[in-house]
Amino acid sequence: MRQLTFKNASEAFDFYYGTIPYEGIDFAGTKAMFNQGFIIEKPWERMIDNEKREFNMEYAEAEWQWYLSGDRSIIKLGDIYGKIPQIWQRMANTEGEVNSNYGWQWERKYQLDKVVAQLKTNSNTRQAAISIYDGKEIKDYKNDTPCTYAVQFTVIKGKLNMCVVMRSNDLWYGFCNDQYCFSMLQNLVCNRTGYDMGTYYHFAHNLHIYNDKLPEQNPLTSRARKYG
Repeated sequence: MRQLTFKNASEAFDFYYGTIPYEGIDFAGTKAMFNQGFIIEKPWERMIDNEKREFNMEYAEAEWQWYLSGDRSIIKLGDIYGKIPQIWQRMANTEGEVNSNYGWQWERKYQLDKVVAQLKTNSNTRQAAISIYDGKEIKDYKNDTPCTYAVQFTVIKGKLNMCVVMRSNDLWYGFCNDQYCFSMLQNLVCNRTGYDMGTYYHFAHNLHIYNDKLPEQNPLTSRARKYG
């Protein structure tokens, strides 16, 4: 079976930005492709170089630091970044908290610590996994439903590979910031376990571009506008 492989996240973005508008189907205000999986060979190359995207590395790093804090309050993100992006304001509950701070999620039940311990004691483990979306908690997802199902780590030939499985992934904003934060997580686990960084496999059941971000309609191609 053919396996899509990209050198880095920027190559993956370019491929799907050029493919989804033509091969995707109309779905809930987007063009979407289903069950898309691919390998990123160098996950440490996190920059998205596409000029149309104008990827905001400063914001991506702020989101990562927010995850590291384990604080699900959007006020904490504002403290780090200097302002709170509107998307997070819309997703927050009445207490200003969200479910999609993935750092808060992987700290629940000490999931990340358990992953690190498993990898240290058994390099062949198939249980070094972090769960994020949980259908048993769907009653709590009124404003914010996590897009990521799970993250799993596997040691192959002495290197730590990572697999991210998502129920839904917006290419324009979601993928760009997600790949940054998940590759930083992979690096963190490498540092804590002593393994070299391997590949990053990214799978999205629904990988999409919202209609207003499609190449022929995207105002970002003619005027500057950055996430956040």
